[in-house]
Amino acid sequence: MESLELDHVQVAAPPGCEPLARAFYGSLLGLDELVKPPGLAGRGGAWFALGAAQLHVGVDAHFTPAPKAHPGLRVPADRLDELACALRAAGHRVEWDEAIPEVRRFFTTDPWGNRLELLSPVG
Repeated sequence: MESLELDHVQVAAPPGCEPLARAFYGSLLGLDELVKPPGLAGRGGAWFALGAAQLHVGVDAHFTPAPKAHPGLRVPADRLDELACALRAAGHRVEWDEAIPEVRRFFTTDPWGNRLELLSPVG
């Protein structure tokens, strides 16, 4: 049996989320936006490249943020502090967590309150 690999992760957002998705995930976090397949383009949202995988921001008319479930985004060690500063400067809370000794990480939220973990292995 072949091993499973992550293809994409989806976070939900309210209708009309596209400008904030592009500003947060694209401009602030530096992810490249992907062109959605024509059959899905009319549903709204936005897709972003995430290494070999993808991050999808999907529209949910009955949106509720995910305060606990979250994607973990691996960041190059030399960019982790830079992203923490950029997020703070943009008004996002940054909560550092030292529970895993071999990982530097912090938690933040996207513009709609979905939890995100940004991390970098130590060493």
